[in-house]
Amino acid sequence: MIGRIDVHQHMVPAAYAAWLRDHGITAPGGRELPEWSPALALELMDRQGIATAILSLSTPGVHLGDDREAATAAREFNEYGAELVKDHPERFGLFATLTLPDVDGAVAAAAYALDDLSADGVVLLANSRGVYLGDPAFDPLMAELDRRGAVVFVHPAELPGPAAPGIPPFAADFLLDTTRAAYNLVRHDVPRRFPGIRFILAHAGGFVPYAAHRLAIALFAETGRDLDLILAGLAGFYFDTALSSSPAALPSLSSFPPPGHVVYGSDWPFAPELAVSYFNEPIAADEAIGRNARVLFRRLEGVSS
Repeated sequence: MIGRIDVHQHMVPAAYAAWLRDHGITAPGGRELPEWSPALALELMDRQGIATAILSLSTPGVHLGDDREAATAAREFNEYGAELVKDHPERFGLFATLTLPDVDGAVAAAAYALDDLSADGVVLLANSRGVYLGDPAFDPLMAELDRRGAVVFVHPAELPGPAAPGIPPFAADFLLDTTRAAYNLVRHDVPRRFPGIRFILAHAGGFVPYAAHRLAIALFAETGRDLDLILAGLAGFYFDTALSSSPAALPSLSSFPPPGHVVYGSDWPFAPELAVSYFNEPIAADEAIGRNARVLFRRLEGVSS
């Protein structure tokens, strides 16, 4: 069985779930908060051939409107994740959560998580209270992450607008949200200006591989930049397979980015194990997808071999 490195697995500590419920959040993204524990995660990983999971908080993260509360919550849950990694260094990693749109708080949280907690990277929402990644207001954080050569996992949030009746955000809006973030990052030339950052886009980048040339033409019309460079910017992200390794999606996902840029993701526990198994089946024999993330996390190089 393949020992996969899972870059898209979430933790839902009991204290975090209780904190969200205290704020009236019971179904972020349209999914009820799932049952989770480290033991349940390890059992799932053993059944699904996952050697190591890089854990992250999912949407809505920790910024619910108050900068100070967000900073306190980020520290608490990042420290929880770091302790979990310390207890199981080969089985878990950590994408630390930050406090965007509070940029100063996010810079401080990133420094603490990466320097003191030895986090494997950070998770950023595609939009933070309506401000998309790539916005120049976030450049101080990008500079800090670039200086550290950080891995940034980009996870969708709910769109900055009302959901369509009968369509849960996770089903379609999440894909658009990630696509918007990728577009805005390339529009503002963030990957070129901050080349030390390695970005992973959740859910195969939303619509990016499938619609890349359409997106690139729009960016060319606006910016006048070289079309091939725009396409290279869009293709330069890493793309995880969470809920996206279907026979319909795999041809675009496999052919668009450079070799080695498709990495494994499960999206458990928000994706139930039945869904994890369903999307694992088309890539069951593809050992490279399971191991590609080793180049992003050098400490795990020998884990999935």
